Amino acid sequence: MKKGLKYFLISLVFSLLIIGFSFSQGITLHMLMEDVPETHIIQQLLPDFEKKTGIKVEFETILYSDMHPKLVPQLMSPNCQYDVLEVDNYWAGEFPAAGWLEPLDEYVKRSNFDLSVYIPSSLEMTGYYKGKLYMIPMYNYAMALIYRTDILNDPKIKAKYKEIKKKDLTLPKTLDEYVDLAKFLKKYFGIDGSAMQAQRGDPIVMEWTNYLYALGGSYYDKNWKTTINDYLGVKATNLYIDCLKNAAPLGALSFNLDDAFRVMSQGKAFSYITYWWMLPQLQDPEKSVVAGKVAIAPVPGKGGLNGGWGWAIPKNLPKERKEAAWKFIEWVESFEIAKKRALMGGAPTRYDVFKDPDVLKKYPEYKIVMKVIETARPVPEFQYSAEMIEIVGRELSLAATGEKDVKKALDDAAKELDQLAVKAGLRKK
Repeated sequence: MKKGLKYFLISLVFSLLIIGFSFSQGITLHMLMEDVPETHIIQQLLPDFEKKTGIKVEFETILYSDMHPKLVPQLMSPNCQYDVLEVDNYWAGEFPAAGWLEPLDEYVKRSNFDLSVYIPSSLEMTGYYKGKLYMIPMYNYAMALIYRTDILNDPKIKAKYKEIKKKDLTLPKTLDEYVDLAKFLKKYFGIDGSAMQAQRGDPIVMEWTNYLYALGGSYYDKNWKTTINDYLGVKATNLYIDCLKNAAPLGALSFNLDDAFRVMSQGKAFSYITYWWMLPQLQDPEKSVVAGKVAIAPVPGKGGLNGGWGWAIPKNLPKERKEAAWKFIEWVESFEIAKKRALMGGAPTRYDVFKDPDVLKKYPEYKIVMKVIETARPVPEFQYSAEMIEIVGRELSLAATGEKDVKKALDDAAKELDQLAVKAGLRKK
């Protein structure tokens, strides 16, 4: 009797696996992906997923600036053409608030998916909205200081620094010290001290927010009253513009991520405040002439900007496609694939990947990166985060080009940010 029952159960499990595989046959998952290294790394691993599940995957890769305008109409339509979403933390409040994302709590529970492996700051930033799980952390782009060790240790530069500054040259511990060092290198050695990305919109906001957070400033207080125009906001902006004018490459006002990387990878700058995952790119001799001469550190001061993407499933999908989408998320976030992604230069979000001996052997600096992520802060996440970034980006650009006084620009941004908080129901007028 027991043998018969055992045989029956084995047959049942086997049949369910076949049914599940057959069910997946013919499904093709479509995804809109940002054109960044992480996307290309995952793309190389897709044959493994397709072999295991029979589900095909097609990536549509575009620039970040085109993603939000392309996603929103799809999420508002009766049927989204994308099956798995990658959601920037800028949109981590907007998309769930609009009811566009499938809650994932039940999927996690049913699959015994382990959330405890994720760094808490990543899970809070690109996971939950009002206590419900809508996203699984995909990759992290906290910002850090990447700098040239050969320049910092150059005997001639060290001697000149001591002669002028009357102290030894060391890695800056505060934002004031960082800007001062960047200006010194430009003035006395013609080296761009900081490869900045001050293009209007997202690039300038991302970079400037590090200056704000490094000083201990913030966008809002705990009651959602704007603080962006307080003493710290003004000081951060003045330091940012000072660095832009006196330590950055010519044309940095129109630079984006790729432009700043090009300057740094060509050996024309001492440092830049950028996404930590740029370090493996700079250490790759095929992409960078400064490979082996760069290191990473937290943003000088009180910490930098956290950022990241999360995997999500659109709510306006048929059930069978949602199930196939969850299969993909389970696969791509499994330890096996997350580790492979990390070894290929990806940006992990899991503790067990950051602490894995093979990963640490290849990227010993990940011990520092883990600390950077643990202490970094994201931009405020709410229904109108994207609008907030547009407003701040516009006003910072006007201040940086001299078209508007710094305090006036921040005051104008503050008025509109207060209106957004009221509109979102986070505070009264």
